[in-house]
Amino acid sequence: MRPDFSIIRFLLNGQDVVVFIKHIDIEGPDTFGEYFSRRGFDVQVIDLHDRGVLPRDLKRVEAVISLGGPMNVYEEEKFPFLREENSFVEKIISEKVPFMGVCLGSQSLAKACGARVGRSPEKEIGFSEVRLSQDGRSDILFEGLDETLNVFQWHEDMVELPGGATLLAASPQCPHQAFKVGPCAYGLQFHVEVTEPTIEQWIQAYFAQDDDAQVRKGRQILADYRRSKETFDHMAGRLYGNFMKIMLERGN
Repeated sequence: MRPDFSIIRFLLNGQDVVVFIKHIDIEGPDTFGEYFSRRGFDVQVIDLHDRGVLPRDLKRVEAVISLGGPMNVYEEEKFPFLREENSFVEKIISEKVPFMGVCLGSQSLAKACGARVGRSPEKEIGFSEVRLSQDGRSDILFEGLDETLNVFQWHEDMVELPGGATLLAASPQCPHQAFKVGPCAYGLQFHVEVTEPTIEQWIQAYFAQDDDAQVRKGRQILADYRRSKETFDHMAGRLYGNFMKIMLERGN
């Protein structure tokens, strides 16, 4: 029987913080943040691109989720906050605070662990399937999910696995789609948090609106999202619930 998280949050007086690290204005927590807000967590979004300050004290921090962004993790001269985030993620790993890196966030996790980030074999934009490894199928994060997941992609880079990391999901286009470091730090190259307004913003920002091929691709991506929204959101909710279980088990 799954625990009643709403009761747990009430007993803890809603003092636990889930921190989301944001790198650009059009990539926010979306359904990930909504999930934890509805369950009584104090959701704090740190806008690094807008001079947001990362917390120094982690006593109240239940988890940290680092979101996506168009920059490369090595562009520290252009985006100085990446250097600060690198040190922060190193601290998170050291103190075993549950961590989830999404897209750029997963690359930040790999870099903080000393692994290289380079070009993916293929640039991926839109929906595609990733397949869980044997370790992924047995990991609590993917408990109750299918072996093959239809996820949303928007990236051209890929991490090399850090030493000691466990590969959790892969695809022919990008062999390193999800990985785990230590007991509770996860990297997902793909997105499960996006909503239709967010996808529309990305299409407007990154697709040339005077290019017929890109306009058609944008329309196809939105059509794919509308067609798969129900199962996509269900998958995301299950993953969020599993991550919450990891957070709560750490606190026991």
